[in-house]
Amino acid sequence: MKRFPKKVRLPSSVSHERMDRKREIQHSGFQAIIIRFAIILFELLGVSLFGSSALLWDALASFIDLISTAVLLVFVWLAARPPDPEHPFGHGRYEPLIGLQLGLILVVTGGWGLLHQGFQLTHETSLSTIDSRAWIIPACAVLLLELCYRLVMRTAKRRDSPALAADAYHYRIDALTSLFATIALGAGAFFPTWSLYLDHAGALVISLLMIFLGLYASRSNMNQLMDRVPDEKFFDLVKDAALKVKGVQDTEKTRIQLYGPDAHVDIDIEVDPELKVEVAHKISQQVRAEIQKAWPAVRDVTVHIEPFYPGDH
Repeated sequence: MKRFPKKVRLPSSVSHERMDRKREIQHSGFQAIIIRFAIILFELLGVSLFGSSALLWDALASFIDLISTAVLLVFVWLAARPPDPEHPFGHGRYEPLIGLQLGLILVVTGGWGLLHQGFQLTHETSLSTIDSRAWIIPACAVLLLELCYRLVMRTAKRRDSPALAADAYHYRIDALTSLFATIALGAGAFFPTWSLYLDHAGALVISLLMIFLGLYASRSNMNQLMDRVPDEKFFDLVKDAALKVKGVQDTEKTRIQLYGPDAHVDIDIEVDPELKVEVAHKISQQVRAEIQKAWPAVRDVTVHIEPFYPGDH
């Protein structure tokens, strides 16, 4: 051998897949922002007409989520940037970082709402009633928000984005809060003398939902920031890709870091112990390429060469 072997080049489809992920996430986000903005205006109109606390908190939850989605789109763009000398592993942690913060914002807002509505419910003395037509507004919002949830969650699952999934949960939260607002205001239409109490009770339940689902949405993002072991399907994907390479007898230890649009793989492959270093090196390069072709989210692969002995593990 007279010179170091050339690096195995990846097909352009790998980089195209990463760009498609970014575009699809941004497209889903922009669609949801438009729908949510229309819902907020509609609900605020209802607040001005009917003076409902449940509608007000429903609109507030939607407004927080609208801002969250806009911030998420910025962080998705930041996370997609390639590695640089100061960030050799890329910028993927931007996604779970903002996803965690968005979840905690829901928890804090829900906690404040819980205290406020609890106080209002126990100190309510007004004999006024809520208009019996007020339930129509949140009922319409339920349908639109559930549509947004399914749209965004489908993209989040296809693109393995916990931050986008956290944002999708915000839509499900909004749909649930609108549902409880509908129930509270609908019950008030049947029991006018209790309508104001039911309205505050609906807002209180909305606050509880914000706390619970905010914690749930935060968990998956925290798992990525803390390098928790990802789903078993990723390990199967990596192993199957490695075993496609001629000369790989088996795989041993595999470690995966998964965060945002990026993944990093550390894998031990077993080869014939009599192979030359040059041949083993070429095999390791082919393994790296196969893993990245099978899973374009992988930024880099570290391959360790081990000798293969039948029955040694």
